[in-house]
Amino acid sequence: GYYTAIMAEVVGREGHVSAIEVDTQLAARARDNLNDFSNVKVIGGDGGEINAGPADAILVNAGATHPRPVWLGSLLPGGRLILPLTVTDDADGSGGGRVLKVTRQTGGFTASFVSGVGIFSCVGGRDAELNQRLKEAFERDDWKSVQSIRREPHDLADTCWLHSRDFCLSKLPLIKE
Repeated sequence: GYYTAIMAEVVGREGHVSAIEVDTQLAARARDNLNDFSNVKVIGGDGGEINAGPADAILVNAGATHPRPVWLGSLLPGGRLILPLTVTDDADGSGGGRVLKVTRQTGGFTASFVSGVGIFSCVGGRDAELNQRLKEAFERDDWKSVQSIRREPHDLADTCWLHSRDFCLSKLPLIKE
């Protein structure tokens, strides 16, 4: 509950923090440790599957190969998602990559990488094919070209930095409506 306690202090008494922990024992410990925070709710389960409701900010504290639809769908207008996008090569699943900042705007999502990261893997947030494609994308060293996330279906194009069926990290700026 360390990061949850920090976030509870940041949002203050008027704000609310929902913490989702996939490990049931860690969730129980966090609940106990955070019981003095009236603005915190700890939920046990897969954070990529559970919709904790509309959010101004989402911090994913584990490496994934892609943004999960529930994270993007939960962001309120102006809401931000901080997501470590990582690749793994070793058996323990820890990986390295870059932290992606996503902001929900009118008409879509802006996105940019803000720093490098080495972190453990996100349960349910890894895809073997995307792991390889993300690794290749990072090796191109053009990660600074990412400007938006596209969720609408479209064909692969030169403007796609990392393209999949459910999302595309795009080099195109978001066209605000």
